[in-house]
Amino acid sequence: MINLNEMMTESRNPACTEIDTLPTLEMLAVINAEDKKVPIAVEATLPQVAKVVDLVVEAFANGGRLIYCGAGTSGRLGILDASECPPTYGSPREQVVGLIAGGHTALLQAVENAEDNPEMGRDDLQNIGFNTRDVLVGIAASGRTPYVLGAMNYARSVGAAVAAISCNQNSEMSRTADIAIEPLVGPEVVTGSSRMKAGTAQKLILNMITSGAMIRSGKVYSNLMVDVEATNAKLVQRQVNIVVDATECSPDEAENALNACDRHCKTAIVMILGGLTAQESSSLLRQNKGFIRKALQGIKA
Repeated sequence: MINLNEMMTESRNPACTEIDTLPTLEMLAVINAEDKKVPIAVEATLPQVAKVVDLVVEAFANGGRLIYCGAGTSGRLGILDASECPPTYGSPREQVVGLIAGGHTALLQAVENAEDNPEMGRDDLQNIGFNTRDVLVGIAASGRTPYVLGAMNYARSVGAAVAAISCNQNSEMSRTADIAIEPLVGPEVVTGSSRMKAGTAQKLILNMITSGAMIRSGKVYSNLMVDVEATNAKLVQRQVNIVVDATECSPDEAENALNACDRHCKTAIVMILGGLTAQESSSLLRQNKGFIRKALQGIKA
């Protein structure tokens, strides 16, 4: 039997024991004061996060994937982060995948006992063809969720890289992982409600893993999302703004270049900066694995 009282994420926060007696504004100030501790806890994990980013970059370069695995809030956060990669970075939809105990039903409502089943974690990885080229990131505030541990142990058995994000020190997940990321945010304002500080810390770290990996994979030029997919009117305009910002051309020039290259920002940027056709720009980008700076250096050389 797990003793929850031994977990930091389950212990009571002495700063918040009278929160139910406070006026609304004072109550929110207490929550906000606790939330301010989150980025400091995340900062302490940056060396470990950097190692995971480098593993993911290598996996992507070799045709591998980033797989998130969690239950409840942690699983939902993984799916959220995964789902936002394709529209933001134009990445293949299968490149970053989020798995949650209980499947898609668990996105909206709890699925009884799903997180307590380690075999389900293993089975979910097998069902997506998880292999040694992939990277698994297990997510659980407690650091002991059986579903996640089942997935992590299976990933290790096939020789894949395994990382863990948990908010308790030296957890079972941390001991199982190759890289343990432990943002120690302390007890929650509402005891055991790990969707609060722990969830915020997990969200920040997941953002860094995918954003860092995409930047290192050539999906960002300067600080512009140059592989963004234009799936609505706002993003169509964003593409124009990106090309204008990257090249200092006029909006009309940006629109013309985008129309000439099937609305691919990278190609339009190289066309304008390099004085090339769409076909020449596309070919040069392929030769340089999608990195705009390298492509432009090739022109100057």
